[in-house]
Amino acid sequence: MKVKRLTAGILASTMFVVLAACSGNNGNTSSPSPSPSASPSESASASVSPSESASASPDDSGLDHSKELTLTVFSTTANYAGEQTGWFAKLIKDKFNIKMNIIASNLDGGDAKIAAMMASGDMGDIIVWGDDKGNYPNAIKAGLVRDLTKDDLLNKYGKDLVARYPKAIEKAKISFGDGNAVYGIGNNVATNPTGPSEGTEMTWGPDLRWDLYQQIGAPEINSVEDYLPVLKKMQELEPTNDQGKKTYAFSLWSDWDGGYKMTLAKQFANMFGYDEIVDTALYVKADEPKYYDFLSDESWYMKSLKLYFDANQLGLVDPDSPTQKFDDVAGKYKDGRLLFSWFPWLGAANYNTPERTAEGKGFALVPFKGELMYSTGFNVYGGNGIISIGSKAKEPERIMEFINWMYTPEGAMISAGSGTAVPNGPKGLLWDINSDGKVYVTDLGWQAYQDQKGTSIPDEYGGGNFADGMNQINFSFVIPADVNPETGEAYDHNLWETSLTRNPSKLVSDWREKMGVLTAKEYFVKNDALAVAPQGFTGKEPLQMDQSLLQKNKQIGTIIQQYSWKMVFAKNETEYNKLKDEMIKKVTGLGYYDEIMDFSIQKAEELFEARKSVTQ
Repeated sequence: MKVKRLTAGILASTMFVVLAACSGNNGNTSSPSPSPSASPSESASASVSPSESASASPDDSGLDHSKELTLTVFSTTANYAGEQTGWFAKLIKDKFNIKMNIIASNLDGGDAKIAAMMASGDMGDIIVWGDDKGNYPNAIKAGLVRDLTKDDLLNKYGKDLVARYPKAIEKAKISFGDGNAVYGIGNNVATNPTGPSEGTEMTWGPDLRWDLYQQIGAPEINSVEDYLPVLKKMQELEPTNDQGKKTYAFSLWSDWDGGYKMTLAKQFANMFGYDEIVDTALYVKADEPKYYDFLSDESWYMKSLKLYFDANQLGLVDPDSPTQKFDDVAGKYKDGRLLFSWFPWLGAANYNTPERTAEGKGFALVPFKGELMYSTGFNVYGGNGIISIGSKAKEPERIMEFINWMYTPEGAMISAGSGTAVPNGPKGLLWDINSDGKVYVTDLGWQAYQDQKGTSIPDEYGGGNFADGMNQINFSFVIPADVNPETGEAYDHNLWETSLTRNPSKLVSDWREKMGVLTAKEYFVKNDALAVAPQGFTGKEPLQMDQSLLQKNKQIGTIIQQYSWKMVFAKNETEYNKLKDEMIKKVTGLGYYDEIMDFSIQKAEELFEARKSVTQ
C-alpha cells in the first residue's frame, strides 16, 4: 500500500491517554493555560527564529557542514519525485547544509525501476524500502547498501539511535547482518514496549457521513451487512452532490492492489481483529495464535467481495472503480460524492472542511455491533520499513548524522507522521511551547493540518504550501504516538493536552455527545473492542520465500486480483458464484497452493513466537 500522509482533523485525542502521559512524565495534570490562538508571528518571536532553531554550525560530531551536500534518495514508498522543497528543505539545509533529490519507484515503473536501480550498482545515497522482504535482502547480498558498523559509523554519528533504540539495532544485526552488521534501521520505532500505538483514531473505521446517518434516524448496525440498507437510505436522501453528480457508498481503486489481494477487500478483516501476513495466504488474529485461509468461507476477504457485489446490485458502488486511481477517489470525497470510508484519514481529510464541520456535516465513526478493531502495538524493534545508506554514498558520516537526527526527539517532533498523524512542521510557526511548558498548535498550525495544500508557509520558513513541504521520502522514523521525553506528551499534535481543550466543531460535539467519548480510539478502549497485536522479535533471521516460491506466489496473486474485480461487478449472483468457483479452481489447480500455504503457516508460527518476546 502506498502510504498517504493525510489528516482526519476532526477529533481531539483520548483524554486519559494524554493526561496519563502528562502525569507520568512531569507530574502535572492541571488545566493548561496555553495561547493556542496566538498568531504565528507572535508565536515565532516568543520562541526562536528559523535560523536559530536550525543552526548550520558544526555540532559536537566534529563534522564540517560548510560544503553543501546533495543527496540522492531512492524511495520505494515516496509519492513525489524531484528536489525536496519547502519547510522541511529549509530545516535540513540550515541544520545540515543538505539538499535531497528524490527518486520514487512508485511513480516510475515500480518493481521494474527497483530492478533497474539494483542492476546499475548504485541505488543512491539513502534508500527507503517499503518492507524488509525480497529487494532489501537482495540488495544486501549484492553489496548495494552500506554496513553502518563499518568505520564505526553508527557509534560515532548515530549515538542517539544507539542509545534510544537499542532493540532496533539488535533486530537489524540478527535479521540481516549475521549478528554483526547493520544495513538499515526500521520505521515507526518506539520506546514504549506495549499497548496500542494509534493516535486519535484507529487505522480503520468504518466512517460514514455522520450528518446523513443522523437524518435517517441513526439505525443500529448489528453486522457489516447492515451497512448496505443504511447506506442506500443515505444515498436516497442525498442522491447527488452540490454539483449534481451522483453519490455512491463505495468508490474503489486498483492502484494499491498488490501481493495477493484487491486491497480494499481486506479492511473488514481488520475490523474483526485480523490482519494479513504480507505475501502469504493467511489472515492472523491480533491477540491470539489463530489464523484462517485467505480463500476460506470464513475469510473477510471473500465476504467483502460478496458485500461489494451486493452493494453494486443496489447501485452503491461507483462504476468508475475498476479504472480509477486513489487520487480520483480522494477528489470524489472532497466533492461530497461518497458516503462511506474505510479509513478515518480518507473521508474526513478530504470532506471535513472547517466550513462543513461547523454546519455538522462530515465523516465520523459509526461502528457495528461486535466490531473488534485490530490495533498495532508499539514496536521497540521498529517496523519492516527500512532506511539504508547506499554503498556508493559519499560522505556517509554526514548522512548517518542526518538519519540519526530524524530519530531524535527534535527530529521526530518536526517530522513524525504516519496514518492519521501529519508532521508538526516548524516550531514557532505551526506549534510552540507556552509559558507553562505546554506544547500547543498555533492558528496557522491548525489551518495547515486541516488544509495542507491550501496553507502557505512564509518564505523565511521555506515558502510553498504545507503539504508540499513535508518530508517527501515518505518514511516514518518514530511512531507519532510515542511520548517525547522533552515535553512529556506524544509527538502527534492531536494527542497534546492543549488540543483537547480547543472548541470542537458542531460535527465533533454532536458525535461526542451521542457516542459518550471524546475520540474514536476512546470508544474502542472504553468498549473493550481492541485487539492489540504485540510487536516482538524472534531473535532469529526471518523466514524468506525463495525466488521460485515468490514467482508462484505472484501467479496466484494475479489470479485472485483479476477475479476479485470480476466478482464485484458480476451481472448476477449466478455469475458471481461461477467466477468464485473458477478463481478457487484456478488457484488450486496450479499445483502449488499447498506449498504456499505451508510457508504461510510457518510465517504465522514465526509471528506467534515473536509476540512471546513482548508478552512474556
